[in-house]
Amino acid sequence: MRVIILALIAALSLAAEPGFQIRLSPGIRPAPVDGRLIVVVSKKLEGEPRFQVSWGLETQQIFGMDVDGWKPGDTVEMRGNVMGAPLHTLADLPPGKYNVQAVLNVYQTFRRADGHVLKLHPDHGEGQRWNRSPGNLYSKPQQVEVAATSLTRLELTEVMPAIDPPKDTKYIRHVRIESRLLTQFWGRPVFLSASVLVPRDFDDSTQRYPVAFFQDHFSGDFRGFRETPPTGNGEHGFEAIAYEFYQDWTSGRLPRMLLVVTDHATPYYDDSYGVNTANAGPYGDALTQELYPVIEKQFRAIGEPWSRVLFGGSTGGWMTLAQQIFYPEYFGGAWGFCPDPVDFHAFQQTDLYTDKNAYFDQGPFERFPKMVGRLRNDHVLATMESFSRQEVVLGSRGRSGGQLDAFHATFGPTDAEGYPAKLWDSETGAIDPEVAKYWREHYDLTALLERDWERLGPKLQGKLHVTMGTKDTFYLDAAAHRMEQFLESTKQPGKGPYYGGSFEFGDNEPHCYLGKIPEGMPFMTHFVRVFAEYMKNRAPKGADLGWQ
Repeated sequence: MRVIILALIAALSLAAEPGFQIRLSPGIRPAPVDGRLIVVVSKKLEGEPRFQVSWGLETQQIFGMDVDGWKPGDTVEMRGNVMGAPLHTLADLPPGKYNVQAVLNVYQTFRRADGHVLKLHPDHGEGQRWNRSPGNLYSKPQQVEVAATSLTRLELTEVMPAIDPPKDTKYIRHVRIESRLLTQFWGRPVFLSASVLVPRDFDDSTQRYPVAFFQDHFSGDFRGFRETPPTGNGEHGFEAIAYEFYQDWTSGRLPRMLLVVTDHATPYYDDSYGVNTANAGPYGDALTQELYPVIEKQFRAIGEPWSRVLFGGSTGGWMTLAQQIFYPEYFGGAWGFCPDPVDFHAFQQTDLYTDKNAYFDQGPFERFPKMVGRLRNDHVLATMESFSRQEVVLGSRGRSGGQLDAFHATFGPTDAEGYPAKLWDSETGAIDPEVAKYWREHYDLTALLERDWERLGPKLQGKLHVTMGTKDTFYLDAAAHRMEQFLESTKQPGKGPYYGGSFEFGDNEPHCYLGKIPEGMPFMTHFVRVFAEYMKNRAPKGADLGWQ
């Protein structure tokens, strides 16, 4: 009798909660599918809810659950305790009128060389964007009234279309290669690609050129160069700057070199961070041993360390500095703008080595939340807990494609099943000290410089250049100050050689401060000149400088 009563209570409890029933249309896919099922519930009654999920207060509500072997024609139900963000469960959703849409982020099975079999979402040319990745499935938006006991029915009837590859132009060329190293690691073909901006006389010359490698998030093309005037309708900001750079590049006002944007999205994020990792594989080696040499050969690069520089901001800023540090003799200089945390004593607002929790500063009774970002007016962009929770809803096992999961996948080891080992518990924020130790030993850039300066110092003199705002949006300035403190200490007797690079901090400037650039001058125009002068000064005697 007690069992029957408990079953009745459970059934009544379910009936008292709103729910969603999602059907996989039988005509949309011929075979069962694995993936992350996401339902977006929006108070914005116009537009597609899948494009209304963001950071901070303006985000709409999401719920998520894994599906395995979902057969066409079958239905899946979300009820009660299904995880959500910002509301924690579906049971928390208040009655009301909403714009609702379901998305399935489709997983494929990977059989890695380390023996692990994983279900992950491969990138399809979009940069790990669950809401627009080709092949993902979704329902049409529909306005619904959600009541305390309602069951809203949705059906996945649409497939996100393929993205056309970028086309070559007179100035922008594209390269795509299969990486032998990454293919071996992942057990399936893996490709690397790049967009190459060539000089004005490239096709009519035999001149060899230096290279500036621009590190960024996945872009799909060279976005900072526009060959036609801006189109109006409020589009004159970025487009106007890109067009002005095109005019500078083609007019003879700038030194000639190759500018290269690389794309290397992984199953975990829109880029690999450019280093070898336990979770994503040997991307650092694949770039420096496979992709970069192909580019240099195909586009008549000089191909010497002094003629290669790196630059980039944010994630690209960290990658810029990391590649210079991990491959100190391959590159001749690195300009990292607003880099992701370069010292894990200041991992945004957390000291990973002394703090116990990534979400809160904890006292005997009181605790305060840690922020992941701030707005220009000092209001909160997001807390670490809310940011992390949203990623967990978008993908379990580190599969959200988001920034924090990218950190776990890049800096951490694998867990017992082969997925990224989490530095902190997703529910509580508790930090795992063993994982933190792994991060320090492998990817804390300041710790690596301190540990290996006797070996690295002579190879990095004059090569490291960091620019950061003192009011960085994501609290990245504290880590940059710590790196500067160590590098400046190399000037002291017995600690050398002196690093001889530079740090520039913009007073009260946010993410991503780019330094003192002449007013009205495009960022690229300024730094092409900076890089050209730098490489000319470091060129060996007798080097070909005809590219100036």
